[in-house]
Amino acid sequence: MTQSNDSPTPPAAWAIFVDFDGTITDLDTFDILVKRFAGDDAWRHTEIGLDDGSMSLRDVLQLQASYVRGTFAEVTTILRAEIAVDPTFAAFVASCRRRGIPVTIVSSGIAPIIRDRLVEIGLGDLPIVANEIDVAPAGWSIRFRDADGNGTDKAAIVRAANESGTRTMFFGDGRSDYAAALEADHCFAKTGLALERYLRERNVPFAAFTSFGEIDLDRVIGRTTKSATGS
Repeated sequence: MTQSNDSPTPPAAWAIFVDFDGTITDLDTFDILVKRFAGDDAWRHTEIGLDDGSMSLRDVLQLQASYVRGTFAEVTTILRAEIAVDPTFAAFVASCRRRGIPVTIVSSGIAPIIRDRLVEIGLGDLPIVANEIDVAPAGWSIRFRDADGNGTDKAAIVRAANESGTRTMFFGDGRSDYAAALEADHCFAKTGLALERYLRERNVPFAAFTSFGEIDLDRVIGRTTKSATGS
């Protein structure tokens, strides 16, 4: 019997996980779509349910998706016109790749919509962990990736990387990012949004940022412990 001398591929020293809506983009996909197809009142109804805890994010997303009546092409046209992608994100990914650091999009949103925007900025090959969508004239329906209340269990993804021996960075902005932020070795929270407030209230170390152009990867990689630059 021949024994292979190949060693298992070691885990990457670092891995970066990035939320999409509100983190890479300036606005949330379903905020725009619900207001466009169902109006402000419908959008406020879903937000109230989320705020008072009567609905999980998963419930809210499914309801919001049901309001969308457009074809996929119509929807992506709307989103390209109304939602901006951080113009520094592509350069940030290039900087990560030069350092051998993999970047993965982890989102409670819709993978095909995210892919469309990434293709637009030349990052169509970036890995995406997100939900799928069924498009129908009577309303869209989300096929959730996980049973998690956020639809995508971002925390489990970050935790698995840590358990493999990889150090992790997480970038986010909102509620669906809370648990993942707590799992990461270094967390970056979009300035002025829910994740920043959540981490401040709990005295969790993080760095606040407004664009990916501000991120000094060499400074982060050179640290041996977390630091609270967001405090």
